[in-house]
Amino acid sequence: MLDIKFIRENKEKVCENIKKKFQDYKLPYVDEVISLDKDIRALKHEGDELRKKRNDKSSEIGKLMREKNIEMANQIKEEVVRINEKLVDIEKEEETLNEKLKERMLVIPNIIDDSVPIGEDDSKNVEIEKFGDPFVPDYEIPYHADICESLNGLDKESAGRTSGNGFYYLMGDIARLHEATIAYARDFMIDKGFTYCIPPFMIRSDVVNGVMSFAEMEDMMYKIEGEDLYLIGTSEHSMIGKFKNQILNEDKLPLLLTSYSPCFRKEVGAHGIEERGLYRVHQFEKQEMIVICKLEDSMKWYNKMWQISVEFFRSLNIPVRTLECCSGDLADLKVKSCDVEAWSPRQKKYYEVGSCSTLGDAQARRLGIRMKTCEGNKFVATLNNTVIASPRTLIALLECNYQKDGSIKIPKVLQPYMGGKDTIKN
Repeated sequence: MLDIKFIRENKEKVCENIKKKFQDYKLPYVDEVISLDKDIRALKHEGDELRKKRNDKSSEIGKLMREKNIEMANQIKEEVVRINEKLVDIEKEEETLNEKLKERMLVIPNIIDDSVPIGEDDSKNVEIEKFGDPFVPDYEIPYHADICESLNGLDKESAGRTSGNGFYYLMGDIARLHEATIAYARDFMIDKGFTYCIPPFMIRSDVVNGVMSFAEMEDMMYKIEGEDLYLIGTSEHSMIGKFKNQILNEDKLPLLLTSYSPCFRKEVGAHGIEERGLYRVHQFEKQEMIVICKLEDSMKWYNKMWQISVEFFRSLNIPVRTLECCSGDLADLKVKSCDVEAWSPRQKKYYEVGSCSTLGDAQARRLGIRMKTCEGNKFVATLNNTVIASPRTLIALLECNYQKDGSIKIPKVLQPYMGGKDTIKN
């Protein structure tokens, strides 16, 4: 959410930013916001004048009462009653207009960084850099679901009976490899100086509205019926919400956090896609990294964070590339974002395994997260980045380590988490 003062003083920049995001239907909202803000300030001024007048009249009543001028005091008391009635009406109208203002402010997108490429959708995302050499072996690599099934590691049929499409059972060494990767990701991030956290897996609606746009919420999140609770789609939501309405000490920043959670997503519009496999599912596990820092330090941390992701995947001998997300592919709260994509030797192309984003102070404004400085309280910046989201990482591991005999070679860094095993065989 932008600062209303910024919108008031930078209308052209706000409108140009909306155009860059190909959301021209939101342009009228800017004038509406400015008009509502003007009306609210006028009401506030009128209310302040009436309160001053009421205070003056109250003092006058006291003086008249001391002088025994009861008749005049009662007349002024009646005037004070009328002032109070007028103030009630003003405060009600101000509250109504503030709600309308907030509603409109929440859908005006954050100002994107000047370096973000302009484009309508993810087809216009720009490759930044490749890390590791993409390879294709001289033997066929089966579909990842078939690899898992051949190693007795996947049962989607039973999951369909218990839970429906988009769910799965992982079993045996495949399940163990999945969890080994998450455990390794946890330790990898701890070694980078991040504090390990396990957050609540459900959050209230006020936190949801603070960390994401309404459209994202509708497409992603499962609501608990009869409760003001949502299942999290990523632990970032719960972790940022941890600091709601908090004032942090400036000298304690940055806060470096890495969190584990299961994640639940409706994946609206994705039904029927990858039904056999594990690429798009309703439930998965994730290791996330979150940074809360000063606004002026946010871009420095953004670059550090995606580099950590690249380092992590390269430690698993998985080739990756980074893609700069274009303006039309950025969620409304994001200032800048890049995707990390892993190499698929079976498909001979890269696919998304994580995303790194800086949101400036947008989430902090919505949730009231500030830092205490010698110049007063200031909003902080929030950033998030995927360490791993499995089973997407599991797919990359299986394909990049598939051997001609149908076995899976376990990367060295994962072997301690697999009881010393170096291979998964049927």
